[in-house]
Amino acid sequence: MRSVPLVAGGISWRSMSAEFPHWARVHAIFRCWRENGLVAEFHDRLRGRVREREGREAAPTAGVIDAQSVKAAASVPSASRGFDGGKLVNGRKRHIVTDCLGLLLVVAVIAANVGDREAATGPLTRLRELHRNICLVWADGG
Repeated sequence: MRSVPLVAGGISWRSMSAEFPHWARVHAIFRCWRENGLVAEFHDRLRGRVREREGREAAPTAGVIDAQSVKAAASVPSASRGFDGGKLVNGRKRHIVTDCLGLLLVVAVIAANVGDREAATGPLTRLRELHRNICLVWADGG
């Protein structure tokens, strides 16, 4: 059986609207952008424009970090999932850092059995590498 490329939402590339060019061409362009880091570049530029439109500086100076445990499908390898005893979830935990407008800065996905304090070091380190102007990050009690 042949594998069909999927977008993040799970919609088949072949199911794209007829208003777009042929799906194979669109997918090839997307793949090229992703391989060259352009998807992240586009995201960052758009985030800056949205921030400026809201009357803020393009580069954020503060952020918010939080985590959420989500169930993992049986097909997810056991090495990349775990049991979160606090939420009673067997799966993965996603740590997300946003700016004060809720715009995405950093995402990390880890096994759910890793504590929030331990797991937050990776996303916060990445945040410092990507966003040098950040001087304050809010977090909950975890």
